[in-house]
Amino acid sequence: MRPLTEDDPARVGDYTLVGRLGSGAMGTVYLGRSRGGRRVAVKLVSAGLAEETTFRDRFRHEIANMRKVGSFWTAGVVDADPGAARPWVATEYIEGPTLAEHVQNRGPLPENEVRELGAALAEALVSVHQAGVIHRDLKPGNILISGDGPRVIDFGISRVLDQTALTATGVAIGTPGYMSPEQIEATDIGPASDIFSLAGVLVYAATGNGPFGTGSISSILYAVAHGQPHLDDLPPTLRAVLEPCFAKNPAERPDAAQLLDTLTPD
Repeated sequence: MRPLTEDDPARVGDYTLVGRLGSGAMGTVYLGRSRGGRRVAVKLVSAGLAEETTFRDRFRHEIANMRKVGSFWTAGVVDADPGAARPWVATEYIEGPTLAEHVQNRGPLPENEVRELGAALAEALVSVHQAGVIHRDLKPGNILISGDGPRVIDFGISRVLDQTALTATGVAIGTPGYMSPEQIEATDIGPASDIFSLAGVLVYAATGNGPFGTGSISSILYAVAHGQPHLDDLPPTLRAVLEPCFAKNPAERPDAAQLLDTLTPD
């Protein structure tokens, strides 16, 4: 956590802000305290986004998606005001590093821990997909390692399966290296896209590197769409589980329940 700057507000809604947890394209996330002392994570939307005509609809959908999934595998919604001058949402504060920070600080995980992580995240995706939601940006930075298991955060670019997409046609959304081919090609995106991303997350957890290497954004995106993932450093038994998840054809990938079964054999 970093201290507040002179440009940061002292309060958002009924919450006193005490520090910065992070920032991104969507806005800034603060550690806040309720009047009764409860700690929450407050996401305050950037001023520029708040002026976009379609953004508030997207933000309302984000909040609805988070509430659909519930709090067992995610940070539950505590409060929100999408109609504020700068929209915001307060969620349960989950103490713990992101998976990216955990691997950077401690190194790659052993195979048994990767399998445990994968099983927990596959179980999370079963719930997410049954709720009719696609995350669309599953990556090491969007997974918190808490004392009671991993939590998936930031549903900011997800969408409900049975609703019209609110993003512009032909625009790829996600994080290079963990996006699915269909995201890059801006075709129909379904639950299988999250499976592709989850496999990439587990490769990172096991090796400390993304499945499609490093380099320019364009080269990584090309590798995702047309190349093959780098899996040689994986234990053979783990590679056998994850390799089908990288199929270019979404229909050839296992779903979340099938992946969970593979990761937790009887």
